[in-house]
Amino acid sequence: MIHPTPESQPLAAFREDPTPLLQQLQASHRPITLTVDGQPSIVLQEASAYQRLLDIVAAAALSEGIRQGLEELRNGAGRPVSEFLAEMRTKYGLPG
Repeated sequence: MIHPTPESQPLAAFREDPTPLLQQLQASHRPITLTVDGQPSIVLQEASAYQRLLDIVAAAALSEGIRQGLEELRNGAGRPVSEFLAEMRTKYGLPG
């Protein structure tokens, strides 16, 4: 859940004149939470900060996938790579 912060502003203020809030965002580099009836509704943030979050999530997903694969391997799941490659050669008619 998103909690209001000192940078919280009513959505109505953004609708009336977005310029001051956008200037605040550019100056502080901190997200601004826009509220409706006092409840967080929308978060404004710089595109570079949003991209950084996407990159962090992608790295976390990759790490989690590797962790799960290693756990499966420790639990005896999986098969030798030679068996997998033989299956792919047969399936796709590859020389081998």
